[in-house]
Amino acid sequence: MANTILTPQIITREAMMILENELTFTKYVNRSYEDQFARDGAKIGATLNIRLPAVYRVSSGPAIDVQDFVETQYPLTVNQQKHVDVQFSSQELTLSIQDFGQRVLKPAISQLANQLDQDGMALSDQVYQSVGTPGTANTTLASYLAAGVALDNSACPRDGDRSMVLTPQAQADAVGGFSTIFNDQKTLGDQYLNGTMGRAIGFKWSMDQNVNNHTAGALGGTPAVNGANQTGTSLITNGWTAAAAQRLNVGDIFTIAGVYKVNPKSKVSVGKLHQFVVTAAGSSDGSGNMTISISPAISPVTGSPNTNAQANVTNSPANSAAITVVGTANSVTPQSLAFHKQAFTLACVDLEDVSKMGAWGARMSDKQLGISMRVARQYNISTDNFPCRIDILYGWGVPRPQLAVRVQGSNT
Repeated sequence: MANTILTPQIITREAMMILENELTFTKYVNRSYEDQFARDGAKIGATLNIRLPAVYRVSSGPAIDVQDFVETQYPLTVNQQKHVDVQFSSQELTLSIQDFGQRVLKPAISQLANQLDQDGMALSDQVYQSVGTPGTANTTLASYLAAGVALDNSACPRDGDRSMVLTPQAQADAVGGFSTIFNDQKTLGDQYLNGTMGRAIGFKWSMDQNVNNHTAGALGGTPAVNGANQTGTSLITNGWTAAAAQRLNVGDIFTIAGVYKVNPKSKVSVGKLHQFVVTAAGSSDGSGNMTISISPAISPVTGSPNTNAQANVTNSPANSAAITVVGTANSVTPQSLAFHKQAFTLACVDLEDVSKMGAWGARMSDKQLGISMRVARQYNISTDNFPCRIDILYGWGVPRPQLAVRVQGSNT
């Protein structure tokens, strides 16, 4: 094949193909909001407020009972511009695209795709539901079935958009442990040939090396609720080891004795303690007190029948109710994820096309994956080289964390 001068369009197209092939988690999340950004003549800035569905309660009897319409919003911010910068000579610009793609583009684009995917998997620290035991390998169905139950109890649809993303070790444990359970011959054949789970127990299974590791806080003491009838996104507690920094880390999950989760539709207890996630690192004072920032907000059922449409727990915590944190002090645990497509969202939007300004470059968007990429370079006459940058602009969000579950496991 004869060599040709590579144009920015050719390079951008090849780079886009490589990026598509290097994404895992990113392929299974919601991408429906990115066309709202950077519209010609109607630009909205860097933040889009996503409207979340209003929640209602059902009234009884003939009398009208008008409810307030409460519409909540989630701010999705596009603020991550990531790029890989390389340099090539004028001679390299005459390579065939296959040579150029393998030698120059593939290493750079693979790293860029990895960063995009890694940023997405780091969102697991905002997920407040957890199953499995930190440090224990999942070689049976128990934890994965429990993840499905947690999603069911959160009114998560069973519509084919549930995914399970595992660490390499967790996938190996799953394939090895489940190989004698599934009797569908095609599934068994795929597991044997590919070493992957495929589709099983209501999930699309994938492996991702970027699954986040969570480091638990230092913990310590016998923590408990300090004061009855607390609600909202902060919880006053005591009983911690006194005057100790970083008792809790962002992403730590805990339960409160006697505070049970309710189904978001029926408002009936699901029989399991509600889990909460720490949203700001916490340290205890000299008396062992600590106020914890949490998600979701504590919102108890009120009255019988219930009059609180936002209710997510059976009751507010009692004074001195024990707090139990998932995991052990300072432990590091991989956080595989079970989730519905609507739990996470990614917006990857167009950067300015420098070719319209007379520069050497091109921008390309993939319609299927919604990835937008820009390539630009400039000639350096003193070295006969072309410094080149490959950019993407994006923002990640977790508008519906109730539709995701962390699956605690082990790296060994």
